[in-house]
Amino acid sequence: MQKQTDLSAYDPNSVPDGAPYRIAIVAAEWNPEVTNSMLQGAYDTLVEHGVAKDHIDVHHVPGTFELSTAASLLARHTGVDAIICIGCVIQGETRHFEFICQAVSQGLTNVAIQTGTPVIFSVLTTNTPQQALDRAGGKHGNKGVEGAITALKMCALHDNIVSK
Repeated sequence: MQKQTDLSAYDPNSVPDGAPYRIAIVAAEWNPEVTNSMLQGAYDTLVEHGVAKDHIDVHHVPGTFELSTAASLLARHTGVDAIICIGCVIQGETRHFEFICQAVSQGLTNVAIQTGTPVIFSVLTTNTPQQALDRAGGKHGNKGVEGAITALKMCALHDNIVSK
């Protein structure tokens, strides 16, 4: 099996129609050259797969750490079908990277489990700024596109399970 290196590579025929869904995107403002590109990739992909523009709610938070709080608020108070959380944490010289990555991954997982709303982890955790750029529309595709596809598939899974 060949390793996939392009985050934007997918079979469009495997993506559910997004017309029935309302999706929230929460993007961190920290590392905006990365997160804005991922946000655009997610937004464009949702529209391409049938989600109405007025059914895409975009929100910004100061940094990646705040994604969990925003996801919790959105899941509990808006009725969205899925939440795509976009952030970027780049390794520095301190352990801050480890603490943030662990807290965010656990926080987003907890929101999804506690609310039943799909919460999509579109957070880059890279060693260098270049690695982040490569995954935000560069040579490895766009993690935002991957997040949008995942959100649509999780919405369809939810519908399939709940409707039975």
